[in-house]
Amino acid sequence: MNNVIAELTEDKVISVRRNNGTSLDVEFIRSLRVNRSSVERRCMALSGRRTVKKEHQAAWLLKAISCIDLTTLSGDDTPARVRRLCAKAKQPISRELEEKLGVTSLKLRVGAVCVYHEMVATALDALKGTGIPVAAVSTGFPAGLSPHRLKVMEIEDSVAAGADEIDIVISRRHVLNADWTSLYHEMRDYREACGRAHVKAILATGELGTLTNVARASWVCMAAGADFIKTSTGKESVNATLPVTLVMLRAIRDYYALTGNRIGYKAAGGISKAKDSISYLILLKEELGDEWLSPKLFRFGASSLLGDIERQLEHYVTGAYSSSNRHALA
Repeated sequence: MNNVIAELTEDKVISVRRNNGTSLDVEFIRSLRVNRSSVERRCMALSGRRTVKKEHQAAWLLKAISCIDLTTLSGDDTPARVRRLCAKAKQPISRELEEKLGVTSLKLRVGAVCVYHEMVATALDALKGTGIPVAAVSTGFPAGLSPHRLKVMEIEDSVAAGADEIDIVISRRHVLNADWTSLYHEMRDYREACGRAHVKAILATGELGTLTNVARASWVCMAAGADFIKTSTGKESVNATLPVTLVMLRAIRDYYALTGNRIGYKAAGGISKAKDSISYLILLKEELGDEWLSPKLFRFGASSLLGDIERQLEHYVTGAYSSSNRHALA
């Protein structure tokens, strides 16, 4: 295997313990401020300063694949579609392409498969023996407007069905009303209901109004026990962006400095191009370090992204772009 690819795709061996949270300091949450112009300036400079080519680009794209939560969250999902998606999760790029890249020994796979509760059993059966986690969206996804007791029951049902991870949606009204105590207790209830399963808190950042609200919501969810904080459901008009990502990554960095707990980050919604995935990975590396370049601590919530990455990798080894229908997901 190419030395560059081997080095950049190596999954760092790190210890990631569950986040038990901390007490809520409302005055600290209210004191948080984000300088939007500085955040945007930092993100705009990223693509101009950081470009990767040839084998370095291929290595970053292989790393991106390993961090994808391969997702299907459509009203017309069927068991057959989920099984096909799981087959793609187990073999994300063709064996022929793996051989040409010299990465067969990587045993490449995605970070997880994410589905609705009704498809958890199907995904678990299709992924049996692979070690690929199954994530279930919950708590009235995507709007999060179901009664609280039903949201908790939904989590408990998905955990009982065998889901390894639960992607919950917060009540946006708590953020918009600056009701940090209610958001904290809501998240604590979700964390308790998840039990052994890791919990990813979806902030729906496109509906929170300001970057300051994104920072505050990130801190409250981490303090309440979230193992990951996630940008979006993918159903909002604005989903993951680099400025939002920077704000959330710096909240994670500061929380780690305070508590020693590494919190994961998931960028979801609107990331469909291979070149964009590299920008997110580079920002993650610069802000949090190599330890976070692992599916244990970073995920893309995506589906079409994998197809474009596969096309770019094929271009790297053949010099020609293939048609997108040769890289269907499900």
